[in-house]
Amino acid sequence: MSRAVDIMIRRIASIAEISDADIQILKGLPIEIRSFNDDQDIVREGEAPDRSFLVVEGLVGSYKLTGDGSRQIPSFYLPGDIPDLHSLYLSPMDSGFRALTPSIVGFIPHNAIHDACLRSSGVMGALWRVTLVDAAIYREWLTNIGQRVALARLAHVLCELFVRLNVVGLAEDFSYNLPLSQQELGDAIGTSTVHVNRVLQELRKQKLISYQGSRLTIINWEQLASAGDFHPAYLHMVSTEGAHVG
Repeated sequence: MSRAVDIMIRRIASIAEISDADIQILKGLPIEIRSFNDDQDIVREGEAPDRSFLVVEGLVGSYKLTGDGSRQIPSFYLPGDIPDLHSLYLSPMDSGFRALTPSIVGFIPHNAIHDACLRSSGVMGALWRVTLVDAAIYREWLTNIGQRVALARLAHVLCELFVRLNVVGLAEDFSYNLPLSQQELGDAIGTSTVHVNRVLQELRKQKLISYQGSRLTIINWEQLASAGDFHPAYLHMVSTEGAHVG
């Protein structure tokens, strides 16, 4: 439980100013911890949940399915994120959320979140900012898929993941775990598995990244960010200290 709360507070503090009193209120939220297997649904499209979930460990993706069964992943969610916070006010769910790796999540009842917001305008503002930053990421991903070539799309996502993982202490020396299949990466950047493989090979050839097992290392941050047209402003960090971005 303490790890779940700590990583949630660290993530919120990276994008919003919160007081010590607000932190105590957040620490008081009841959290039910559950484990999910790789490729297991956490929330399905069409459901009307009475709780939101916090990613504690692992990697979660939102997803939409087309009529022919094709899948688009509009965003990845990392430890500290609350992917379906919007379900406080939007119901039923218009997308699903699935564990892309073995994951641990913490469920927080909606009534407890509402109560915390009533007790503190600071908590309300911080959680509102969380949903706004999620929307900003969606807009950036829409631009990424719609207007950039495949190499730039993947480079952009790899840069974003590094910054977001780094701010919660899960990246080190430009290196982080990325235990995703090429199919999942393809679903995220809107291209085939074969093309993802080609792009990864090209990024390696240009000595921008190395990818051993599930460990990705960024060899040249400046050039990878340039290749991906990546600028971190859309992540709306309170501070980029330690994020290795200018």
